[in-house]
Amino acid sequence: MTPADLSRTVLHAVRRAVAENALRAPVPARVRVERTRPGGSGDYACAVALQIAGDAGMPALEVARILRERVAAEPGIGRVEVTGPGFLSFTLDVPGDSDRAVLDVVRERGSAYGHGGALRGEVLQFHHAREVRAAVTADAVRRLVSSQGARVRVSCEEAGEAEWGLLGVAVDAHGTPPVPLTPIRPVPAGATARELLERLGADATRWGLLRPASHDRAPLGDELLVQGEANPLFQVRYAHARARALTRGAAALGFTSAPGAAPHDSAARPLLDLLADHPGVLLAAARHRAPDRVARQLEAVAHAFFDFHDSCPPLPSGDEKPSAAHRSRLALAEAAGTVLAGGLSLLGISAPAHL
Repeated sequence: MTPADLSRTVLHAVRRAVAENALRAPVPARVRVERTRPGGSGDYACAVALQIAGDAGMPALEVARILRERVAAEPGIGRVEVTGPGFLSFTLDVPGDSDRAVLDVVRERGSAYGHGGALRGEVLQFHHAREVRAAVTADAVRRLVSSQGARVRVSCEEAGEAEWGLLGVAVDAHGTPPVPLTPIRPVPAGATARELLERLGADATRWGLLRPASHDRAPLGDELLVQGEANPLFQVRYAHARARALTRGAAALGFTSAPGAAPHDSAARPLLDLLADHPGVLLAAARHRAPDRVARQLEAVAHAFFDFHDSCPPLPSGDEKPSAAHRSRLALAEAAGTVLAGGLSLLGISAPAHL
């Protein structure tokens, strides 16, 4: 059971409790589950009881007990506890089961891992100024909300620069259409698309415009072209390229990753957690119109990948033979590469297999 599966299970329990008249409260649009913090109980925790207790007119502890009864028997859940003021703490049925499920889903969905239907049925129109950062941000937000099922149009206040096409930016309309609009107004870049393209190229330009939060100034210096650890864009793309190189190296040694196998190395834990959290990050970035959240997530995945890679090499060395541990480590490395490629694609940035 993945975190997304668990979230849906808890949401279904809320709906059942409301339908059975055990709770009288609006059903939330979504339920968030998180990894239990150090010292906590179980594998995951959820605060939905505290979230709806006020509307239900009941103590959060009582709401949590009602939901526990409806979640405890679900497949994949070993134990449900009520802790603190009304948190639900979940222990999965089989230790590591969620890790294997995450790797299976990444393998199955590929670069579309994390895409979903949470925004299905929403029709949105984003409207931006005739300015390169606004145009690129609107384009990235379009990609994000589309990945979550929404239908989107993008309009620009005036006819835009022809160079925007080289940045992968599409505009559906110009002027101000007579429909409800969502403005996209980041701090302007202070340069034109042509200037940025000539100096940085398309990928570095998009990263430089999207990585800072929209209310912050976008640093657009030559540091975006540095081929080293100081450049987060290089780190992310290099991590992806390294993951692809591991697959090629394993093939040359005559083995492949093990489907559904998650490594038991302690150094794998941060990377596994980040991959499990990825769908939630994409949905939050779409809801908040914040592509910078995706960029920060990719940076975290890249750093965790290199820490894991250095501590637990996925490929055998010297006379060492490929083992089950190598196959499971390779599976995790490949999943990380897939997530990095998918995230870069949502930002409109290429993910080269060789770097």
